[in-house]
Amino acid sequence: MLSLRLFTTQTLGRASRSYKPAFQSIRLLSTTPVRYGKDPEMSEAPPKHEMVYFPKLTSDVRAFGQFRKVLHTGLYSQLVSMEIPVGGDIGDEVHTVDQVLIFTSGEGKATVAGKDQDVKASDVVVVPAGTQHQFINTSKTQPLELVTVYSPAEHDSRTVHKTKEEGDEEEESGKDEAPEWSQQSKAHNEKHELVKTSGGPYANGDDGRHQKS
Repeated sequence: MLSLRLFTTQTLGRASRSYKPAFQSIRLLSTTPVRYGKDPEMSEAPPKHEMVYFPKLTSDVRAFGQFRKVLHTGLYSQLVSMEIPVGGDIGDEVHTVDQVLIFTSGEGKATVAGKDQDVKASDVVVVPAGTQHQFINTSKTQPLELVTVYSPAEHDSRTVHKTKEEGDEEEESGKDEAPEWSQQSKAHNEKHELVKTSGGPYANGDDGRHQKS
């Protein structure tokens, strides 16, 4: 999904994430930082019809360890963790998608449509699509940690950026585009049976129902 970013002059880096299946219908998240780049363990395909579980994701002792990591990409939304370093910011930008930011640790300043608001752990900020926004870490000692939800997806489903500069470079070069399947309409997905009101079964072998026939 395209976004307008008002870029600042900085340098670049990368990171990655691990996403491990637990039981048949549950996926567990690992937020341990790994090497930067596109995470090869993250699928480029639409998500399976199963639970995705993130233990203690919003814990105030959680340290994500990289600027941005896509945790899950759904048909209509995307979950991303972020860590803004001391003296850092997210970037002055405008998205064409809705964004919800849930702050888990640290202190910062939100500027949305020209209005400033101090933010801290447990605060939530909603940024409607088409609204200019910026988030700055105001702490002198600790990073600003948050999880954010885009609707629909904003980033490649495998994206991990070690630094903001890495993210800026990939966006400018077109290497961080949301997958096409995450931009399709509800009507399209239902017509092509990617979503069924019955919960399944699906052509790819998934079955999202409680009781299988």
